[in-house]
Amino acid sequence: MAVLAPERTAAEPPAGPPPARRRWPLPRPRVDRVPPLPGDARLSWLLTGLLGLLTLVSRLVGISYPRTLLFDEAYYPPEAWDLLQWGHEYNRGYTFIVHPPLGKWLIASGEQLFGYTSLGWRFPSAVAGAVTVVVLARLARRLTGSTLLGLVAGLLLALDGFAFTVSRIGLLDVFLQVFVVSAVACLVVDRERVRARVRAHLPVPATGFRLGPRGWRIAAGLLFGCACAVKWSGLYFLAFAAVLSLFWDRAAWREAGVANPTATTLRRSLPGATWALAAVPVLAYLASFTGWFLGETAQGRWWAQRNPETAYPWVPDALRSWWHMHAEWWTFHNGLSTPHPWESGPWTWLVNGRPILLWNPQGLTDAAGDQVIRYILMVGTPTLWLAFAPALAWTAWRVVARRDPVAILVAVMVAAGWGTWFLNPERTMFVFYMAPVLPFFVLAVVLVLQDALGRPGAPPWRRSAGLAAVSGYVAVVAGTFVFFYPVLAGLPLSHAEWVARMWFPSWF
Repeated sequence: MAVLAPERTAAEPPAGPPPARRRWPLPRPRVDRVPPLPGDARLSWLLTGLLGLLTLVSRLVGISYPRTLLFDEAYYPPEAWDLLQWGHEYNRGYTFIVHPPLGKWLIASGEQLFGYTSLGWRFPSAVAGAVTVVVLARLARRLTGSTLLGLVAGLLLALDGFAFTVSRIGLLDVFLQVFVVSAVACLVVDRERVRARVRAHLPVPATGFRLGPRGWRIAAGLLFGCACAVKWSGLYFLAFAAVLSLFWDRAAWREAGVANPTATTLRRSLPGATWALAAVPVLAYLASFTGWFLGETAQGRWWAQRNPETAYPWVPDALRSWWHMHAEWWTFHNGLSTPHPWESGPWTWLVNGRPILLWNPQGLTDAAGDQVIRYILMVGTPTLWLAFAPALAWTAWRVVARRDPVAILVAVMVAAGWGTWFLNPERTMFVFYMAPVLPFFVLAVVLVLQDALGRPGAPPWRRSAGLAAVSGYVAVVAGTFVFFYPVLAGLPLSHAEWVARMWFPSWF
């Protein structure tokens, strides 16, 4: 005789253990993951190399004009020449050196090749600008999984008027740019290598495992240290990128099913990150001061010997002098608020609010006696720069709606290179401070173009329409760059031709 189970009343709990209760909702799955690299490695390198070569040629044509120091070239090429003569920047008593020496060593390399001439002190900038285009193209290809979009990113940077002028003048910012972009590219490669290594060891132990050597992350630390040895603003990129790298590691452990990815990251990733992204940059920065430590007449070299009563007497005199010099630099940079006719705030940079006039000789005339203007204006290509703000908004949308890791990278780097300038709004600033973050704004535009192009699996008509839109936009940027080229390179213009290129009153 079968025994019937008693019916449960509504008040009785269900049989069996209760379901596990979630303390918080699980994160939404990513819609866009970093796509795999396309299989055209050899062709992509060939096209990228050709783009880099054309970029270098475009920078070198007419780079010697004018054969005089422009703007802050009054400081860096002479200091670079001192490095060649003395091994350090000579302290003459009437100058105050306020930046680390690596960027000036790079300028000195051109002066070593071509002498103390305009070609000598500008040639390294042209090389750095061309290398940046190549690195950005490779980085964009890796992030988007598209050789086409990688080349578009490099081409947009090559066609930017600001990038063009900053790579034809002997300033430090173009070297900061190439080191920062290269360091970020190394970290992206490290991210992919770590994820591949973790996936290869599935199932992963509960506490993770040793990841082994991470050469790409060490290379990133070295490049970030070089960036800081050009200008201190490289430190923001280093700090933001280091934190982002740890979050990448945590995401890799989480996706592998590790129960406590935060603890695993602290145990398996933080020690190596401390070495690669803290110790290595410090060592690289210190190495850039080798000439200063060995010099007899370097600025502030003997401060500690002249001030023996200072604190920490057990610290070697050379280090105390070096630290005191850095304290003076910090005071200078933090309190710099001298009015300047071409200064501008970071809120104006995205719309070319106040570019920098580098050259405007007076009294030039042609054979007929009419006025000739040879203007050199450090201004971004308007059709590219006016897209930065909408592209940044689109990047933010991809971060929030899709949790897109590529958009997160772009947003973090923009915050490091642009947002941090809002921390001290009273400081005197110039638009060329945008140089190291400019490639990431270009990447933001490329993300918009990626969505306009459509996914590889989209219907043919959708891809064709998207390709037409992307090609049309690049053509508009190229046409705008060609139109503005005369005021970027200082070519002779009539007054009417010059006025046609002065789109805003703040450009005069």
